[in-house]
Amino acid sequence: MTTDALVRASSRLDEQTLLSIYWTMLLSRRLDERAWALHRQGKIHFHISAMGQEAAQVGAAFAIQRGVDYVNPYYRDLALSIAIGITPLDIMMSLYAKQGEYSSGGRQMPAHFNSRRLNLVGGSSVVATQVPQTAGLAFAIKYRQKTGLADPADPTQPRVALTCLGEGSTSQGEWHEGMNWAGVHRLPMICLVQNNAYAISVPVDSQMAVANVADRAAGYGIPGVVVDGNDVLAVYDAVREAVERAYAGEGATLIEAKTYRLTPHSSDDDDRSYRTREEVELWKGRDPILRFRQHLQAEGVLSPEQAEDCDRRARAEVDSAQAAAEAAPDPEPEEALGAVYAPAEGGS
Repeated sequence: MTTDALVRASSRLDEQTLLSIYWTMLLSRRLDERAWALHRQGKIHFHISAMGQEAAQVGAAFAIQRGVDYVNPYYRDLALSIAIGITPLDIMMSLYAKQGEYSSGGRQMPAHFNSRRLNLVGGSSVVATQVPQTAGLAFAIKYRQKTGLADPADPTQPRVALTCLGEGSTSQGEWHEGMNWAGVHRLPMICLVQNNAYAISVPVDSQMAVANVADRAAGYGIPGVVVDGNDVLAVYDAVREAVERAYAGEGATLIEAKTYRLTPHSSDDDDRSYRTREEVELWKGRDPILRFRQHLQAEGVLSPEQAEDCDRRARAEVDSAQAAAEAAPDPEPEEALGAVYAPAEGGS
């Protein structure tokens, strides 16, 4: 079964869903831009941007059961996490490391997105470790289904595990181990590689000797799909097909979304040392948000006035989140010593 052989899944999306996809991409971008500016102003210490990769992330999020299926993101998955249910205030509290911050109480670096409520799994700082972890989640899903511990008719039961990473991380041994496990056991797992052309400062042709990361899928006995990562509907279609395969017990899928990061690797990186300004400007002309907005306007789904209103609302929501985070108290110093492990029953 291929997307070409069927009616595109995205063609069945109603106008409200299409507008929700656009809103999520735009909100992530405005939040991302603000975080970048705050770092340059010396108000926060660190930021990793998703600018340019919103289509790959939001398209994938809308193709799964958000908040039900497991998602194990990587550090650049800001837009994905927003789509799953993390709020701009959550992100701002994390950037400022404020008391009560959602992921770790202010002790963790930003970009470690996680929420037990949303089945958003917090990852390690070591790249690619989320892949074998996701394979483990997918194995647990399959085991529960096989042993009758999960009710297949229950819409609250997770049925697939999705993880993301950059193409540079596929050079890590953990990635190969996790993908091999997913292939051998036909696990309900989707690995979305967001190929943004650079592993920090190393271009993709210095990272691997094959044309596509997806070419490696054959070595694990699973399908490999290459998709335009700046086309949110194309990503949705590719991930939705992988979801249906997983739900049907047909195993894992490797999806490679070809995209580009519009910023340096992180707020501490100077990308002028390894790529030209002309290259970056070229890709800015392929901005996935601009591209999707033009598509929606051409289809009569989004008017110029609605687009302007969306932008005003997104900026206002980011303003509100920033103000609330700046007004929130800092953690007490002694809080750094506690809550690393759950207390023993009856203990402290």
